[in-house]
Amino acid sequence: MSAPAWETAVAAGAELGERPFWDGSGLSWVDINAGRLHRYRPGLGDEVVLELPVPLGAAAPRQRGGYVLATAAGFRLAGPDGKLEEGAIRPAGLNPDSRFNDGACDPAGRFWAGTVTSDVRPGAGALYRLDPDGSVTIMLDKVTESNGLGWSPDGGTMYFIDSGEPEPRIRAFSFNLAAGEPGQSWDLVRFPGGGAVPDGLVVDHGGCLWVAMWGGAEVRRYAPDGALLAVLPVPVTQPTCPAFGGAGLDELYLTSAWLGMTASQRAAEPLAGHVLRTRPGVRGDPALPFGG
Repeated sequence: MSAPAWETAVAAGAELGERPFWDGSGLSWVDINAGRLHRYRPGLGDEVVLELPVPLGAAAPRQRGGYVLATAAGFRLAGPDGKLEEGAIRPAGLNPDSRFNDGACDPAGRFWAGTVTSDVRPGAGALYRLDPDGSVTIMLDKVTESNGLGWSPDGGTMYFIDSGEPEPRIRAFSFNLAAGEPGQSWDLVRFPGGGAVPDGLVVDHGGCLWVAMWGGAEVRRYAPDGALLAVLPVPVTQPTCPAFGGAGLDELYLTSAWLGMTASQRAAEPLAGHVLRTRPGVRGDPALPFGG
């Protein structure tokens, strides 16, 4: 696969853009530290559809319209008009300095989201599952910086990244879709410490993984067995999460960040924080919605 060119879809300049998803006619994405949920529609531009007074780690569509949100205050639900429903669902035992960092829905309509503490304390985070009935369950503990989440097209494998590990990896789990339970796990891909770090991921229609490499200025495509299939250079050092979109789901969108950059670094990297787009010659699947 030759490396396609990237273009700017949204000149957002987000400090920490994350978790994009295509909802049928537009791309929704979050600016974590600003607490904003954006929606971009080609030809119509980008708008803020929801703004919170706390960080917003991830969002996903709801079957009935609107969004499920993973915020620093807990899980929230919003209607199609962007108005929040009453009350936050805060997991028991959540550290006061924790915030949600990434999240996605499984094929059965459950919303999974994981946490990180403000000082990125090793093992102080967890991966949670929010069921459509509002119940919350800890699915993985001793997580440092919960990140990329995805499922194979048949729902039989779950993928997960803890970006805070000394030697990060993409972990694969056998997945009981009916029960919503991960089973046996194995390391699909391992990365050396001190280099680029795997961040957000998306699974394409053929079951391959697309992973944003924070600090590496690239997106990588891996086969379901972990073989590296392609490396796409990116004109930003800190890409955060890819998503497929467009009418044919054949466009690859990518959020990015300027978090931690100096003024001179930002000047040298004018696209940092923008939402980028390319056509990789591969298509994805529709975003999985929350059932609640």
